[in-house]
Amino acid sequence: MSTHNLKPMSEVMTDLREKGYTDDFNYRDGELHNDSQKKVYQPKEITITEEYRFEGETNPEDSSILYTLETSAGEKGVLTNSYGADTNVELEEFLDKANKKDHQLH
Repeated sequence: MSTHNLKPMSEVMTDLREKGYTDDFNYRDGELHNDSQKKVYQPKEITITEEYRFEGETNPEDSSILYTLETSAGEKGVLTNSYGADTNVELEEFLDKANKKDHQLH
């Protein structure tokens, strides 16, 4: 496991933006949206390149996962989901259908 798990999410996101992951993706209505580009993606149009897990410092219910994504159109960005009891199951099912780069969980 990478030392990224010792950094807060905000620092990891700053590092990722410096690496070109500048778009913010949102999941709604069964689709992945890149609102800044006004585009919508289906699972086979995205690749998950990395996953970072963060545990809530004071409350385990604040746990989250940060995904780095690349689209078939060449956009790179991030997507977050909580995990544990508050996981968006529909989002996880969507991501299970996405392409996965040979990546490690951080």
